[in-house]
Amino acid sequence: MSFSVHGRPARSGLILALTALASCATSDFKRGEADTNQHLFEASLKAEQHHNWAKAAKGFEQLTFQLPARDPILPLAYFHLGRAHQEQNEYILAAQAFSRVPESFPEDSLAAAATFQAGISYSKLWKRPDLDADYGTTAISTFASFLAAYPDSPLRDSAQKQIDRLKEMFAQKNLETADLYAVQRAWDSSIIYYKYVVTTYPETPSYKHGLLGLAKAYRAISYRDDANETCATAREKFPKDGDVKKVCGAAPKADAAAKPAATAKP
Repeated sequence: MSFSVHGRPARSGLILALTALASCATSDFKRGEADTNQHLFEASLKAEQHHNWAKAAKGFEQLTFQLPARDPILPLAYFHLGRAHQEQNEYILAAQAFSRVPESFPEDSLAAAATFQAGISYSKLWKRPDLDADYGTTAISTFASFLAAYPDSPLRDSAQKQIDRLKEMFAQKNLETADLYAVQRAWDSSIIYYKYVVTTYPETPSYKHGLLGLAKAYRAISYRDDANETCATAREKFPKDGDVKKVCGAAPKADAAAKPAATAKP
């Protein structure tokens, strides 16, 4: 059965709508710049070189609709579209465009860089530890996928630094909750969050804060053995740190009875 709108076939209406959309998308381009896909690509690159990001985005986006699925220009169009969105702080659109490269063209030479830039775009959407961290989680997942898929990429160290930075933000987010419970003397709840930081993010700068907060909370509820054990770890990890000495004090001297007896002289 063929459907129609006001007596006109629906398919014809769709074609007209797509044609209008294409015309609108390329309206910023001069005559001849959008006559062919190659011309449109070159004109979009020129707009990008001149930092006319809005025009470049329109051209590259139109190419993603017009180019055949296996056209070698298509992964380039997606990559440059991602960059154009990124430069306009349109990070969700940027991440979506970059992600299309590894998804549709996993063997393309741009796949690694596109995956990395997708991670960067997601990370830009999580600006402070106290905000919703969903995009931070997605960013870490994207960078982890990058490291797994492209272990020899020159961007590997940069990706690991991004993961480390995001993990520190997650550690800070949990510390803020732990500190809030500590101020309210809700020690059991604070211990849960301090312990989570200590066990999950030991490689972050927030690790020391987590240890000392945990030691204070244990002492507040008279868990002396747990407090002493936590302080022993803090002294071992940060032997000359002033904050550790202030909270935990100096390391206890070894029990004289535990020392080996002096060998008697003959």
